[in-house]
Amino acid sequence: MAIQVTDEHLLTVVTARLAHHYGVMPLAVEDSCCQIASPTPDDLVMRDELSRLLGMPVALSYATEEDIESAQKKWYGIGADTMEQLSSSREEADFISAGAVAEEVGDAGLPPSIIKFVNQLLTEAVHSRATDIHIEPFADRCRVRTRVDGILYELPAPATLSQFQSEIVSRIKIMAGLNIAETRLPQDGRIPIRIGGNEIDLRVSIVPIQHGESVNIRILQARQSLLSLEALGFSQKDRDLFERQTLKTHGIVLVTGPTGSGKTTTLYAALDRINDATRKIITIEDPVEYEMEGICQMQVKTHIGFTFSTGLRSILRHDPDVILVGEIRDLETAELAMRSALTGHLVFSTLHTNDAPSSITRLQDLGIDSYLICSSVECVIAQRLVRRICPHCREEQPIDSELIGRSGLSEETLSTFHFYKGAGCAECRNAGYLGRQAIAEAFAMDEEMRRLIMDGAPANILRDRAVLQGMTGLWEDGLQKVSTGETTLEELLRVTQS
Repeated sequence: MAIQVTDEHLLTVVTARLAHHYGVMPLAVEDSCCQIASPTPDDLVMRDELSRLLGMPVALSYATEEDIESAQKKWYGIGADTMEQLSSSREEADFISAGAVAEEVGDAGLPPSIIKFVNQLLTEAVHSRATDIHIEPFADRCRVRTRVDGILYELPAPATLSQFQSEIVSRIKIMAGLNIAETRLPQDGRIPIRIGGNEIDLRVSIVPIQHGESVNIRILQARQSLLSLEALGFSQKDRDLFERQTLKTHGIVLVTGPTGSGKTTTLYAALDRINDATRKIITIEDPVEYEMEGICQMQVKTHIGFTFSTGLRSILRHDPDVILVGEIRDLETAELAMRSALTGHLVFSTLHTNDAPSSITRLQDLGIDSYLICSSVECVIAQRLVRRICPHCREEQPIDSELIGRSGLSEETLSTFHFYKGAGCAECRNAGYLGRQAIAEAFAMDEEMRRLIMDGAPANILRDRAVLQGMTGLWEDGLQKVSTGETTLEELLRVTQS
């Protein structure tokens, strides 16, 4: 049950340090008595101590430790007690300047509370299923946001956080093995950590902006369990098509979509399905997002000249059966991948295109000859990720008329639908959504499609052929998931935008 604070001024009376020390949460002042939530309301000693410290009578009421911890994060902000401790210890001292911090070669120059705060932030992000952490300095504040299920949420943070932004960045740089003296150039690094028994790989990107350094931390759970194509949300028809391609001994399978659309996760699911002792599987990625038992995984290191194309050349001399190229970015990588597919290798890779047919024209734009595309490409899958309605608070709701207008759905179609939405609960942190699933469109190459490609047909003609072949478009696949109550029409419109 969410704890509500009816008098926010009380948060300055019962400070974050006091609330965290006693494990309590202030609620209101009624008849000159401070109402406080506690997991141990019968603790008379604590009640008397709080009354003495606050200078008023105190009444304790019961709340669970989980509810109190959640309320403390919401009302005081992440690590508020830590920030208060730092502020009070520096009231009569100058801040450590950026220059002074830069002279340090380790954690010795940073207060222990800074280390504690960064640890709190990382732990909170992992527990909330975040994939990214953003720390952004502005003129008068420091904003902290996390990306959960593809959406950015601002974390409640204490107002004093901006005073310690440079020290927080220095701590992250130290953890990532970066140069803390360099504040003018972008830097990239990684931090391996363990939280709750899970091995987690943090990819750190730091760029200088107007009021300091902006930090992005990508959270990769290296040993996270892989999902099946069914669990990822693929329809039975698309699963069958994709799985048929994974059983082939040569050719290239492309998965397309924008950044963050789950392409790599889909390809890992395919590799996991065919990973056995009879196949040699090698990947080259940037970065390696999951560690897979029995698969040789390589990571691109562009700063020493180890790119996708140079790595792919080395892979071909390593007697592979299956190759995963993390991304086709240039002509050289594309040609190598295509020719590898022609010489008896099954190749998986990704492209950045809006839909499946556009991947063909994208390869042509890179400079790949049409005959090479026709000879090597076997299957193309385009996908997006839509948020799932939280199963714990899912309920049927009438659809908004504005959404109906944007969707272009007919009255006849609407009459067959039951629209659902998440009301918001503790499980989904009141978002109404919990987790994500794929919507997809897929087609396999046939003789007519190859003829059109050789004739230089544009993407819209290729799409018409794929639909005649039986391809279900992204919108139609998403609409099917809306009709079954798996996601919302609003969410589908957000990710398809057309």
